[in-house]
Amino acid sequence: QVQVVESGGGLVQPGGSLSLSCAASGTIFGTMGWYREAPGKEREIVAAINRAGDYLEYADSVKGRFTISRDNAKNTVYLQMNTLKPEDTAVYYCNTYPTPRDYWGQGTQVTVSS
Repeated sequence: QVQVVESGGGLVQPGGSLSLSCAASGTIFGTMGWYREAPGKEREIVAAINRAGDYLEYADSVKGRFTISRDNAKNTVYLQMNTLKPEDTAVYYCNTYPTPRDYWGQGTQVTVSS
């Protein structure tokens, strides 16, 4: 099955930016989403994009700050995160949306702290 590798996380100060990537080992045909899981909280959807890139969905908490995009030729989905807040601290994952596969990548840690 197609595997994914998330990357681009790190430590950033509040107000800073990060760009995440999700590289798949094969063709991604459907809608993909970025999810995040913060300590003590359930995993939640952050943003989603269909294959054509003309349907975008964002959680209210990130609207206006995060931008999801994809490059089908590279089998990669991106998440540009601007104006980061401490509450954005979490492990970020990509997976199919709205129904994620049982398989999850290792995720990438995003920590927003001064």
